[in-house]
Amino acid sequence: MAGLGGFMGYALGGINWDDTRLGELFGGHVRAVFSLITIIFVACVTATITSFKEIPLSELTDQEEFRKQAETERAQESFDEGPEGPDKTLKKDNVTYGALNQPENGAAINVVETGHASGNLSLAHYLKSIVLMPNSLRVVCLTNLFCWMAHVCYSLYFTDFVGEAVFGGNPAAPVGSISRSEYEAGVRFGCWGMAMYSLSCACYSTIIERLIKRLGAKRVYVGGLCTYSCGMMALCLIRAKAAVLLCSWTAGVMYSTLFTMPYLLVAHYHATGMWDSGGGGCGEERGIGTDVAVISSCVFVAQLLVSFIMGFAVKAMGSTAAVVAVAATLAAAAAVTATKITYLDL
Repeated sequence: MAGLGGFMGYALGGINWDDTRLGELFGGHVRAVFSLITIIFVACVTATITSFKEIPLSELTDQEEFRKQAETERAQESFDEGPEGPDKTLKKDNVTYGALNQPENGAAINVVETGHASGNLSLAHYLKSIVLMPNSLRVVCLTNLFCWMAHVCYSLYFTDFVGEAVFGGNPAAPVGSISRSEYEAGVRFGCWGMAMYSLSCACYSTIIERLIKRLGAKRVYVGGLCTYSCGMMALCLIRAKAAVLLCSWTAGVMYSTLFTMPYLLVAHYHATGMWDSGGGGCGEERGIGTDVAVISSCVFVAQLLVSFIMGFAVKAMGSTAAVVAVAATLAAAAAVTATKITYLDL
């Protein structure tokens, strides 16, 4: 859904609204785009808050208590039947990713909710669990950081690269000049490239789960990163309009991989309980919420680091082609670290 929404959003930026009656009505390209997305946003919010009636908290609480009681009774019945009965199914279900649906008694341990049951949780313990994380999780975080840095290079600076390196325009040229017009045309064309990347993400997301089952998580993870790295390197070397559209499809593979593989691995680690011999980093079982948050925080660190290095990279290379060159390099580094990840039986 994010891919389809991105496709439509980038397409709005790819249309030259200055040449349309709607653009004249709103007062130019930029005002037309922002006016349209504001209208769309307000319509979506209105649909969201009016599409269904909110259930009172008291009714939700009653329903939750009834559900827990029913699950406890079913789990107890299964437990009483012995190891040859349905209890074997419960133990098997405990290593699935639906851990939140497991019974809350002794028949099956819910690793998500019992992470720190042995002691009082403090801020110091929480920070310690982040710093002293298992090595398997640390490698996943490093890979995800490289992935996000590679993707941020594309998502933040791609249209500028197309406007300058592909179309030969100059954003600093006077308004109305040929060089400035070429740059603006390149930015609009770059939006169509990013629309292709979003469409690619939507398409690839529908098959990535089947690819994991058939090829294995390691091949899908490393292969997706290598695909993006090759696409960005080809774009850096070719710098043609057709390459902008074709190579952008590899960015969709990267984006879908970013929102799939790290979280699949974390869920698998917690569901199986297969941490390092160090005992989960801080001597106790870990909470999946903390680990998901640590994985997700890589995007902000990536934005900070890319903001620092991109200016130096462009200056050193003398062209905005440094944007895709750095993206290709970082994706290659992510592919290398992805080979070091503990995949278990995925």
